[in-house]
Formats: sequence, C-alpha cells, structure tokens
Amino acid sequence: MSIVTTKKSSFDLFNPTEDHLSLRQSVASFAERELDEQAKENDETESFNHMLFKRLGSELGIFGITVPEEDGGHGLDPLASVIIHEEMSRFDPGFTLSYLAHEVLFVNNFFYSSNASQRSRYLSKVITGEWIGGMGMTEPGAGTDVLGMSTQAVKKGDRYIINGVKQYITNGSVGQVFVLYTKLDKNAKKMTSFVIESSYKGFSVGKKEEKMGMRSSPTTQLVFEDMEVPEENLLGEENGAITHMMRNLEIERVTLAAQSLGIARRCVDIMCDYTVRHREAFGKKLMEFGQIQRLVAESYADYQAARALVYQVASELGPDVRNSLGAASAKLVATQMAERVSRNAIQVLGGYGYCREYPVERLHRDAILLSIGGGTNEAMQKNIASDLKKLWSE
Repeated sequence: MSIVTTKKSSFDLFNPTEDHLSLRQSVASFAERELDEQAKENDETESFNHMLFKRLGSELGIFGITVPEEDGGHGLDPLASVIIHEEMSRFDPGFTLSYLAHEVLFVNNFFYSSNASQRSRYLSKVITGEWIGGMGMTEPGAGTDVLGMSTQAVKKGDRYIINGVKQYITNGSVGQVFVLYTKLDKNAKKMTSFVIESSYKGFSVGKKEEKMGMRSSPTTQLVFEDMEVPEENLLGEENGAITHMMRNLEIERVTLAAQSLGIARRCVDIMCDYTVRHREAFGKKLMEFGQIQRLVAESYADYQAARALVYQVASELGPDVRNSLGAASAKLVATQMAERVSRNAIQVLGGYGYCREYPVERLHRDAILLSIGGGTNEAMQKNIASDLKKLWSE
C-alpha cells in the first residue's frame, strides 16, 4: 500500500504521458524489489553496490534519459528524471545519489556541453553503464562560492596541465570519467570545463569522507597533480563553462528535490502502516490519537504540496529553457519538507523510529544532505530573492 497510485487520469501532472507512467511503474517495481533489501547493509558498511548500479543500465535501462534517441538515449524530459529519482529514493536515497551524479551531473551535463567527437568517445560507455561518471566542482575552500575555486588549467602545446583538489565528489572513488570545472586564470570570474578520465597521469583519489547519511554513495576528494588532459577534451570554449554549469544546476536541483519527495513519501507510507494497521495504545490504534493525526496529516499535506511544485517546475524545464527561480524554489521547499516529514516519522514510531528496525532514521539522515548539495538552502533563498528583485525591477 502506498499513498501514491499510478492510475492515469485525464490530466496528470505527475504522469503526463503513457511513457512517463510506464517509466514510473517499471522503476517503482525494480526499486522496491532490488533497492529496499540491500539499502540497510550498504548504509551500515558504507559500501557502493557496483553490480546493482550496472543493472540500472543493462536491465532497467535508465541511463541517458534526457539524451536524444538518435544519440543513444531515451529522448525524455527532466520530468522523467524526476520520476526516477522520486521512485528510487523511496528505498535507497544514497544509491540514488550516485545515480544522480552519473546521470545528471555527468551524462546530461556532458551531452549538452560536448561536441560530436567527444560524444562518440564517451557517451555509449556511460549510457550502457560500462563507465560510471561524476562531476568535479566543489573544492575544500570553494563551495557555494564556486567562482572562488583555485583548480587551474594551463595550456601547454596540445594539452592542458591541471593542478588542484576537488572536495565532496560523489562517485569519486568508483568513477572512470568526470566533468571537471577549472580556471585558466585564478583571478578571473570565469570557468573552463573538461571531460577527464581517472586513468590520466596525475589523477588520484583523495580521502573518502565518513558521512552522517547517504552512506551507500561514495564521497571523496579528487586530486590533480600536473594532470595532463588532451586539448580535444575541452568542453565548449575556454572560459565558457558558467553557462554549462548554470543550465545543469537547474535539473540537478529539481532531481535533488525529487529525492526529497521519495524520502517523504516512504516516511508517510510507514507512518500510516504503523499507526493504522499495527501499533495500539490504551486499546486504540495509534492513528486515533490527535497528536499522531497532526503529525501524519501535516506530513502528507506537506509532501503533496512540495510534489506539485517540483513536478510543475520540472515540466517547464529543458536544455534551452531556463527557470532558476522555479528550480531554487522547488529545492528549497522539498528539502525542508523532507527533513520535517522524516523527523515526524521518527516521532510517530517512537523508540522504533529511533532504532534501525525501521528505515526512517536512515531516511532522516539521508534527507539532511539534500539541503546542502546542489547549492545550500541559504543559497536558494539568496537566489530566489535575487530573481524576484530582477522581476520587480523591470
């Protein structure tokens, strides 16, 4: 039983076409069958499930969702990507975060920033899942202030020599290929991006982070010491990466918001199952008590409101359609909501919620990252205010 059904209505914001509905059904079935059981163990051991990740490509076929069909992808939209992230995050948000880093931060980002020659060399490898991808942007001293990065590329002959360190890189220790953001001039407010391979001379993986949540997704440093990158691996033009970055940030933010939806949905399902079907107190089902009704009702309403916003924003995004205000709003609302709902679930389940017999404590730990990654919620507030100021200044 779930609070969300897959029934198709005459107008369905969440499944606007039969393709979207079919995608949701196949991903939901796979996620419940394959992700749920392994999530607890990989969270506890901080292990990445390589074999299951490969099956996302070979069996489920969900790599290259936003890549056109003529280029080997599915030719679907950001809303399809939101569907996948919501359904998978119900059972293992950490594993889904690694999928996001591969599919959104690398595959989508790379495709819309690359040329035909670069696509011919890399695209089939990441769409089949032969290679795992990621993105290097954040640094030890530069997070939200991305233009404060110090990783530098210097052109020498037919290649670039890159030095620097990237921090908090999802898939850092398991990836073979990354989109990397650098500067040519450390003092300039411009960035240049490359596609790089982990096999390059001068590339190494730094420390693996020990995290509060999202523990089934590896997070590491990437270290570049005179790393040599062929000039044909430059993405777009020198000093032109800000456009790539901002375009991709919007789909990243709505898919992170979708992860929040998946977490909240699972928590509401667990709360309802526990209080309606199982737990009793003083001779009554727990759902009969007003204090519990408030927690469950507010959680459900918050989830549904955030879900409508996220899907509405996602339905209006595209590679040539920008919506910074909508993406920031969706991420801000959904991530705050997931933290509240998962905390409510712990409270409703009491001692069981605090222990690992139920997944709500893990889901709460996982939810917290989503208000940090892809731009902190404080940055979302700043961006929303900035966009509104522009609108009202016109």
